[in-house]
Amino acid sequence: MSQHAAIDTSQLTAAHDVVEDVVVKARTSFYWAMRLLPAEKRQAMFAVYAFCRVVDDIADGDLPEAAKLRQLQGWREEIDRLYAGDARDPIARALVEPMRRFGLAREDFIAMIDGMETDARGGLIAPPMAELELYCSRVAGAVGLMSVRIFGAPEQGSRGLARSLGEAVQLTNVLRDLAEDADLGRLYLPREFLEKHGVPIDSPHAALRHPRLPDACGELVGVTERRFDEAVALLAAMPRRPLRPARIILVVYRRLLQRLRQRGFTRIAEPVKLSKAEKLWLILRHGLF
Repeated sequence: MSQHAAIDTSQLTAAHDVVEDVVVKARTSFYWAMRLLPAEKRQAMFAVYAFCRVVDDIADGDLPEAAKLRQLQGWREEIDRLYAGDARDPIARALVEPMRRFGLAREDFIAMIDGMETDARGGLIAPPMAELELYCSRVAGAVGLMSVRIFGAPEQGSRGLARSLGEAVQLTNVLRDLAEDADLGRLYLPREFLEKHGVPIDSPHAALRHPRLPDACGELVGVTERRFDEAVALLAAMPRRPLRPARIILVVYRRLLQRLRQRGFTRIAEPVKLSKAEKLWLILRHGLF
């Protein structure tokens, strides 16, 4: 099949149904930001999100490591088929038109799979900051690059926006999910910050019990705030309307980071979430104009 071969209409409809089902069931904070987009961009973002969701579910699932790696390898092969014009999985079929229309890069899909392989192999334990940044660039920056292409960001500044906003979102997730990650044997706090404050680096649960953990977390909160500031500055120089979804993602996650800072890091078992009403208020305030 050539790269420009058309997908049967019934297959495409079925693919879009699968994608929307994945997105709705995920109850992601991104859902309403994506709903603001025109239809073709919305479908493209739904398809990208569904791909990210399915590979993330593989990495965090209950299967043995070898089975997870086989499934992720299967997605590497499916991305190759997507770019060869022979997509078979419904989610990959839903990506065909977005890939063509918005110039989505194969290497961004592969980077996401690379990041999920890290998690499938057990995840990181107190990585050096450079390694954490690489992980963030794979699991968030690559998605950010696809997203800003779909949104319609100008070429100048788009890579920096994807990097800064993607890293800020992922680091916020790191700070939110400390207890959950520790139960999976993972600790994504940077080694430099842990060692600076005398927090042990060889056991996630021991690290989370240490009295100086809040100091190490505070260091990462500072890095995350700087990434948000970078994203704000870059967005200010770009057309406002096409990038409404990016602004919504930024304000929702920055508010979540603020809540994490307010709760502190001595009670990390207490979940921190934004209510539906608060998310809706942020969307209305930042997404309508």
